[in-house]
Amino acid sequence: MVLGKMLLAMILSLGITLASYPVAIPVLHKLKFGQTVREEGPESHKQKTGTPTMGGLVFIFSSIITSLLVNFNGIHSMGYLVVVLAFVGYGIIGFIDDYLIVVRKNNDGLKPSLKFLMQSILAVVFYLIYRNVTNSLVIVPFLNIYLDLGIFYVFVVFVMFTGESNAVNLTDGLDGLSAGLVVLAILPFIYFCVRIEQFDLGILLCAVVGSLIGYLRYNMHPAQIFMGDTGSLALGGLLAAVAMVTKEEIALILIGGVFVVEVVSVIIQVGYFKITHGKRFFRMAPIHHHFELGGMDEQKVVYLFWTVGAFLSLVGFMIGAFM
Repeated sequence: MVLGKMLLAMILSLGITLASYPVAIPVLHKLKFGQTVREEGPESHKQKTGTPTMGGLVFIFSSIITSLLVNFNGIHSMGYLVVVLAFVGYGIIGFIDDYLIVVRKNNDGLKPSLKFLMQSILAVVFYLIYRNVTNSLVIVPFLNIYLDLGIFYVFVVFVMFTGESNAVNLTDGLDGLSAGLVVLAILPFIYFCVRIEQFDLGILLCAVVGSLIGYLRYNMHPAQIFMGDTGSLALGGLLAAVAMVTKEEIALILIGGVFVVEVVSVIIQVGYFKITHGKRFFRMAPIHHHFELGGMDEQKVVYLFWTVGAFLSLVGFMIGAFM
């Protein structure tokens, strides 16, 4: 019964998304909600300027509406509610950023310090909401060790939410890259939800997978629409919240390893640039652009990163299967 609902949620959300984007894309075009490509980006990306953005709105609403249509009782689950709130909450931060850039023509969008503050506040809020039905234990994968972090658990939650939302945002730089990696990262968490009987959350995740597959139909190269910060921050918040609810915080680092590498590449690039007074460690960061500028076709870079993401997802599944 539960597996049937999960499959139904995935199929239904896929259908809704596939039907919605052909309507949304012309509307966003008419509203002039077009992508602004950064000047320092790869030259080949300049042609993407004007492609409709904020497409994350469609898969956010599609996922949530579908999960409620299939399983309205999910609203009584604290785990489900926390994840939905994180999905929507971080999506709102991204929407504000997109709105300032696309509609108000403010190329800087939200100030980084203000965006980080908003992400941080939400992280603490979600921890405070969920702490009454969870504990401060963190599971160390493969070693079957349980660490009780006590009050320090809030810092783990803080790093997860701010780090993951920014990581998915940084990764969203090539057609199809971020959405495909998120689909692969979600799959082991669906298993984790079933294992701990968080069925309401599992149904939501299946709906998200279906919506993202539908989104990829229009986001693969050459992309007809981008998710924008609306979508990327929302997906990062979703992954962090799911890891918190399923108690797989450390596993998220491995499962989302590609996102981690993307963030680390930016940190290395910025640090090296400052230390060497203008020299670059990578051709360009995040690291997916390094491969592009090395002569690799954009689609091949995406497929390479997806392959790594699939391997890490499989490892993540094994963590759940053998613990």
